[in-house]
Amino acid sequence: MPSRSDDPVAAAIAAGVARLREAVREVAASNPVVLIDGRSGACKTTIARVLVREWPLQTAPQLVALDSIYPGWDGLAEGVETARERILRPHARGLLGTWQRFDWEAGEYAESHAVNPALGLIVEGCGALTTATARLADVRVWVDSPEPSRRHRALGRDGDAFRPHWDRWAAQERAHIARHDPVALADVVIPIP
Repeated sequence: MPSRSDDPVAAAIAAGVARLREAVREVAASNPVVLIDGRSGACKTTIARVLVREWPLQTAPQLVALDSIYPGWDGLAEGVETARERILRPHARGLLGTWQRFDWEAGEYAESHAVNPALGLIVEGCGALTTATARLADVRVWVDSPEPSRRHRALGRDGDAFRPHWDRWAAQERAHIARHDPVALADVVIPIP
């Protein structure tokens, strides 16, 4: 396995997570909310998982991936709205949040999950950073990566399950970016080669 110094993607992820750890510490709260947005294949999920492992506070955070909430291939905006209403708003008010996992194979909602407002929270996924969700977060992140690299990673990860939907999903991402300008909302921009 290549070392971080040999792998520019791994090095960029490590540098980005270091910046996020510092941003979380600067919030000076026991339950900060971190939103990680970016287009498909940008490395959002990897960054979120590494941040969970390297969380700088005493109690580990909760991680919610929007991929578990989107109601199918046309559900980017709906999934983000669900996360705002069912997870982020209750957390901001000190209330227990609940959400249901969407079973992509069955095409229906499955089990429910709770979100504890006393714990830190990381929400990652395409569309996570909007004008409405930004107000409910302490650390706002945009992960940026060139389209060829993103496509290679996403299709390498999800293969034939994603390939026929790439353009359809990308159109929703473009609409999200045009409407919300998540780069302008971000406190931290992480470039990934």
